[in-house]
Amino acid sequence: MPLPKISEARELNDEQLTQEIISVKKQLFQLRLQKATRQLEKPHQFKHYRHRLAQLLTVEAERKKAAASPSANQEE
Repeated sequence: MPLPKISEARELNDEQLTQEIISVKKQLFQLRLQKATRQLEKPHQFKHYRHRLAQLLTVEAERKKAAASPSANQEE
């Protein structure tokens, strides 16, 4: 399973982006729970989900910065 591409995250709208972030955080929690109970079968998934979460949070931060930037320029 290859790592997800950031272009896929950029194609999501704001609502989908938020839902995806929540979903990935839940998946990471489930993986940690499986690891703690020694039921984890695919430890490489940690890397994939952390990578995906970082991508999603980056896209979210970019959008917030872009949304704040025009309003700051109008005030000047």
